[in-house]
Amino acid sequence: MMQPFKPYSLNLHGWLVTIDRPWVMGIVNVTPDSFYSGSRVADERQLIERVGQMVANGADVIDVGACSTRPGSGQVDAEQEMSRLQWALAAIRRELPDVILSVDTYRAVVAQHCVQDWGADIINDISGGTLDSEMFGTVASLRVPYVMMHTRGTPETMASLTDYDNVAADVLEWMARRIDCLRQMGVADVIADPGFGFAKTLEQNYQLLARLEAFHALDAPLLVGVSRKRMIYSALGCDADGALNGTTVINTMALLQGAHILRVHDVKAAVEAVQLTSLLRQASVNPK
Repeated sequence: MMQPFKPYSLNLHGWLVTIDRPWVMGIVNVTPDSFYSGSRVADERQLIERVGQMVANGADVIDVGACSTRPGSGQVDAEQEMSRLQWALAAIRRELPDVILSVDTYRAVVAQHCVQDWGADIINDISGGTLDSEMFGTVASLRVPYVMMHTRGTPETMASLTDYDNVAADVLEWMARRIDCLRQMGVADVIADPGFGFAKTLEQNYQLLARLEAFHALDAPLLVGVSRKRMIYSALGCDADGALNGTTVINTMALLQGAHILRVHDVKAAVEAVQLTSLLRQASVNPK
């Protein structure tokens, strides 16, 4: 059964925006080692061209990352991460001033500079505040929307930390506790990401997907990030380059369960999935 779509509002530096239909968040990585090579950009010209195409294809948000968090990835230090983000965010803000910018970082000091100095609107933390104890207090003081993702351990260790009693119930309980903590600290806009591919086996990812609708109990916009991940290409016997069709299938499943934001490498395909599932939702609400 298709889940109803519940709108949410976000405060972006005093600009109130409403997620009244599913949003698409386009991924851009200013790193040399992100798992999908198609998301990487090496210079300003390539960056603006990529972001401009995503916006033209219908992206609602651009998510910029400068430190790969793929399973087993090595980590760059905060200074290198900030150096990459500074030029990238400045270039996007100059050429596309109205785009909503999210920054993919788990470091509080990076988040602070990105929001205060370089124009970021949203912080997207793959660690849910577990890799930097200062992150919750920082986003509370910055008063920006915060994407809180579930994971365990670090990118180097997460693959071994998959011992759940019930993956959906355990992740939901963990997220509920941490979202309650954020709200008590004054973080008004929390976006919930169950963390597909992070500290979950292939089977656990699909168990989580099957219970995705349960996460609406968090009373927060629900972000789903499965784009070209191992849970898709390993199951299909291909690689990340061949995982677009599988990504669209999983994104459609998430949309049918009421997902609010799709974080993707391929904006056009995701926008089309949103358009078609929205027509289906309208037809189910207003049958003739």
